[in-house]
Amino acid sequence: MRARAFVVPGVGLAAVLAGTLTFGNLNDNLVYYLTPEEAISRHTAASDGERFRLGGLVQAGSVEPTAEGVEFIVVGESGAGGVKVVHSGAPNQLFQEGIGVVVEGEWQQDVFVSDTMIVKHDEEYRAPETEAEVDAP
Repeated sequence: MRARAFVVPGVGLAAVLAGTLTFGNLNDNLVYYLTPEEAISRHTAASDGERFRLGGLVQAGSVEPTAEGVEFIVVGESGAGGVKVVHSGAPNQLFQEGIGVVVEGEWQQDVFVSDTMIVKHDEEYRAPETEAEVDAP
């Protein structure tokens, strides 16, 4: 009887401690991204230099390589809300027009300056075509 009086509160305390350690800082570790529409609407309230992630689709015909990286426009899935992005550094190998992208950076006037890029791709691997396969009938 005496041992039970210490075991039950001890197990309860251990469960509370484990839950706090597991889920206590979860919100600090979650990183969300804004759509172009959300980023534009919050741009007036946000100060230049405030870092966040911007996600959307790379607009067709907007990709321009630069000496420092690449410039392009990110639009929402509906095609609305274009945000000009200047990305410094080499773009991801899978980067192309029309693909989903998440970039991390900050506003500098009306341009989103990025230094981190994540590209959305499917999990299906396709080997690159060789010349022999292309020439085969």
